[in-house]
Amino acid sequence: MNVPTRGVLFIHSAPSALCPHIEWAVGGALGMPVSLDWTAQPVERSAYRAEYSWTGPAGSAATLASALQGWQRIRYEVTEEPAAGAEGVRYSYTPALGVFCGAIGQHGDLLVPEDRIKHAVVNDALGRKELLSSLDELLGRPWDDELEPFRHAGADTPVRWLHQVV
Repeated sequence: MNVPTRGVLFIHSAPSALCPHIEWAVGGALGMPVSLDWTAQPVERSAYRAEYSWTGPAGSAATLASALQGWQRIRYEVTEEPAAGAEGVRYSYTPALGVFCGAIGQHGDLLVPEDRIKHAVVNDALGRKELLSSLDELLGRPWDDELEPFRHAGADTPVRWLHQVV
């Protein structure tokens, strides 16, 4: 059964040469031609950004993320709203970090499976990795930290880089 849902694709940064290829990949993933409205991305020189609201069967976000995975010069996020019988999902990608996938509950909360939390606690107890660092990764914080300037760098939005905080 194909449960309908909707979501948003955010291309936070892409070089101009890749923009038509991204449109082609997104259209292939969604099964229809797609034309994105590209605007300059002030955080990265010669980069562009676009947003696209989509509708489709549950699982479309995974198809979109798969179509764009591994493109080393782009940053993107794909969200999918929860649907009847299916959790929502968010995929985030940066060239430095790769892909993050998190399930989203009915109220917009990120859902972390119990076994992943237990694994983080064990790794902390064995001295392999600090619990706080593991929890940050499980919640996607490194991706959020890297993408945040790109999220807010829309047209006419000033970007402030903090080089030293006192």
